[in-house]
Amino acid sequence: MLLEHKNAVVYGAGGPIGGAVARAFAREGARVHLVGRTLDKLEAVAASIREAGGDAQTAVVDALDEGAVDAHADTLVERFGSLDVSLCVINAGEVFFTPLAEMSLADFEQPVITLLRSAFITARAAARHMIRQRSGVILSFGGSGAPLRDFFLGGFQVGLAAVEVFGRQLAAELGPHGIRVVTLQSSGVVDAFAADFAAASEIADDISSKAILGRGATLADVGNVAVFAASDHARTITATAINITAGTEVP
Repeated sequence: MLLEHKNAVVYGAGGPIGGAVARAFAREGARVHLVGRTLDKLEAVAASIREAGGDAQTAVVDALDEGAVDAHADTLVERFGSLDVSLCVINAGEVFFTPLAEMSLADFEQPVITLLRSAFITARAAARHMIRQRSGVILSFGGSGAPLRDFFLGGFQVGLAAVEVFGRQLAAELGPHGIRVVTLQSSGVVDAFAADFAAASEIADDISSKAILGRGATLADVGNVAVFAASDHARTITATAINITAGTEVP
């Protein structure tokens, strides 16, 4: 197994992407620490992991609260010995379908602040322990992408791009300590939308139609790539993004 004996923290693990990555990590032998604000959602993911024979711990922590995040990381390491992988995929509170010229400042800056603040707080908490270990992997999800003319993303893509730039700087500082920082670059995950999201099918079809492979990434795909990125098989990859857009985005 690729992540045996590793402790992996997933902030936002109650959501579709966080849950998929957590299950994939557990499948590959990691002890997964599921973190979020809604215990019921975390416990549902934990139950599925345990039923499959995996090891899952849950904790209610707000990833925007630096004191709470630091305390959780400290307790995790004290109890389990290491913090090896960290991924933050919390809900950004983004507002879609409103043109920037008509959007309020609050709606625009909400995802930018949420994504960048949570990335900084959670990465810093992990890095302090990883520096002592001289090993570790910090992952982010989303990354920069081509602007879309007909779909209004508000500040969401801006926030994702900011997190990717932050990750590159972090990688440069942490590399001498044996720590890698990697972005999973996405153009959307076709089965990650909430069931009651009216435009889910239309957006999923649009993602697939633009992909070179003729299909978009699925939650299972995201989990599999996250496992690879967190494992020693990717030990030469840092300060960059792994493109999981199925060819929607081509550098």
